[in-house]
Amino acid sequence: MATTTTESITTADRRRRGGAAPRLQAGSRGRGKRVDPLFLVFLVPTLVLFTLAITLPAVMGIVLSFTNSVGFGEFRFTGLTNYVAVFSDPAILQAYLFTIGFSLVTVLLVNAVAFLLAIALTSKIRGKIALRAVFVLPMVISGIVIAYVFSFLFANSLPALATTLGFAPLEQSILANPDLAWVAIVVVTAWQAIPSTLLIYIAGVLSIPGEVYEAASLDGASAWRQLVSITAPLTAGYILINLVIGFKNFLNSYDIIVGLTDGGPGTSTTSVAMSIFKGFSGGDYAYQMANATIFFVIAVVIAVIQLRATRGKAAL
Repeated sequence: MATTTTESITTADRRRRGGAAPRLQAGSRGRGKRVDPLFLVFLVPTLVLFTLAITLPAVMGIVLSFTNSVGFGEFRFTGLTNYVAVFSDPAILQAYLFTIGFSLVTVLLVNAVAFLLAIALTSKIRGKIALRAVFVLPMVISGIVIAYVFSFLFANSLPALATTLGFAPLEQSILANPDLAWVAIVVVTAWQAIPSTLLIYIAGVLSIPGEVYEAASLDGASAWRQLVSITAPLTAGYILINLVIGFKNFLNSYDIIVGLTDGGPGTSTTSVAMSIFKGFSGGDYAYQMANATIFFVIAVVIAVIQLRATRGKAAL
């Protein structure tokens, strides 16, 4: 009875204010909202283009990986022959080892440097806004341009400087050294990747309330203690996201490696992406499509791990 009286008062009050009491239409429950035609105008062309440009070629490529196709003309199905060959090919295995090792080293270097820079660029220093702008500049430069510039430095400037200083190990270009060429690739890739990672870490550090650090300072916590006990734990979500996304991106490295070493000396710095593209133009289309399919499965697994790791995180 009290509920009925309350509803009557509420309805009368709304009518006095010029509003109407809400009415439920028959059959409205459980019925989805009507889709705006303008939404379909933008959605349908995008889906068509995505299907024709990405989904359909990907499906065709997976199908052709079970054939002896060279990219055109007739072909016949060969079953799992290409996949068996991929797993027993030393060159492909070397490419995977290099790609995974390079990605692990680079993602650790990038995150360590970016995290420390983020702390420095959010501290009380002069010109920190200008410094942030300077540090993100490499992010907007093409990877192939960066590679050619550093290639000149590694092949000419660095050996000349090492000769002047009498440092014998660097008097020759490290790009021509099978044991050191990967170091140059890691340095150049990290130089380009640090800015984007830095921006995420800056956002993470700035999200920590200043009162937390003030309380820690009053308790006598040193800067190192605040870094270990406050900054690192409260930015754990950002760290996880950068690690997963960075590792996945570095697995696809191509342009910087091509510009620096083109996979050499020999095949010591040939990545999986390079071996796939070279195979497409070398008559091993179906074989490299099998390689690309395996690489795609690895990327999907990493993407799933990324989604599970970042789900529910308050970081982003």
